[in-house]
Amino acid sequence: MSGLADLTLGFIPLTDCASLVVAKARGFFAEEGLEVTLSREASWATIRDKVLVGALDGAHMLAPMALAAGLNDPRSAMLAPLALNQNGSAITVSTRLGAQLRQIDPEGMAAPLITAAPLAKLVEQRRAQDAPILTFAMVFPQSMHNYALRYWLAQAGIDPDRDVRLVVTPPPRMVEHLRLGEIDGFCVGAPWNAVAVDEGLGEVLIKASQLWPGGPDKVFGVTAGWAERHGDELRAALRALIRAAAWADEPGNHAELVALLSRPDHVGVEAEVVARALKSEIVFHRDAAGLPRREHALWFLSQMVRWGQVRAELDLDQVADAVYRPDLFREAALSLGPIVDPAMVFADAAPAGGGLFDGASFDPAKASSYAAAFPIGRMRP
Repeated sequence: MSGLADLTLGFIPLTDCASLVVAKARGFFAEEGLEVTLSREASWATIRDKVLVGALDGAHMLAPMALAAGLNDPRSAMLAPLALNQNGSAITVSTRLGAQLRQIDPEGMAAPLITAAPLAKLVEQRRAQDAPILTFAMVFPQSMHNYALRYWLAQAGIDPDRDVRLVVTPPPRMVEHLRLGEIDGFCVGAPWNAVAVDEGLGEVLIKASQLWPGGPDKVFGVTAGWAERHGDELRAALRALIRAAAWADEPGNHAELVALLSRPDHVGVEAEVVARALKSEIVFHRDAAGLPRREHALWFLSQMVRWGQVRAELDLDQVADAVYRPDLFREAALSLGPIVDPAMVFADAAPAGGGLFDGASFDPAKASSYAAAFPIGRMRP
């Protein structure tokens, strides 16, 4: 690749956009021959649409959104050659709802893994009183946040499509909707749960790291067509982003990272709030966090089947292999030398069973039957 290649990459104001912000600010993109403009976007739908029409070359993206993009139109197919983070999201309820749940079941509220159990009791109580159902927000229908919220609710016997109302809300608007009483809770990525807590509006019931320790979340996404036309630029971007992720994981860099993310043109919240999730939650690079794992793609697809977003007859393996590209990640990572441990790059898949908070076993080779085994779901033939 000769000269500088101009790229425009999109992001949503969330802590897990860190790799893009760092790669730009620390000069990693430039050192790889890329002149990158970062574009702060308002919603995940905007990210998807702008990537598809070419207004963005690539973006910070919801992993399931990348998987779903080409299902109805192969021309919209995307690739996920890099995972951007593990953990960082949480389920938060209004302080008012939290107080009600504590009154109904204080023991359940003291045990984070079963905090949906007190909610199930309240849902039943409200049904008996003919009261309006509760409303919860998530960021996009095809998102870890939607599936985590649904999984948590359903594990306690709450049908997320009948017993509560789920609405889509862009991450930066979650807190305002909670403040206005338009929603009773939400599932969103950092720092917006912490913002709600700091403003006295919300209470975190369970974190993603408790729902699924080391669970997947965002990816770097590009269209398959763009990747085919711009292979050199993609490799360069992946190298820069992997370097940025390694830098962001270093505790000694966190003060600078917090300062970068808290800027108004990035996440735009108080530094102390940004810092909270970095201390113990979000992982960008270590433990092979950047490797786009096939079993993660298949788990996401199993949830699309479970909730009727795609038909059960869909070839899940074919979709996972087409979109998730660990080969591209490995090629870029290994070219960086000592920055990345080769043993980590070629890490085996995470254990199939017992990853989620309820200990239910997930076998990637049987993703469709896994989806069908849940008592609450919306599977289509």
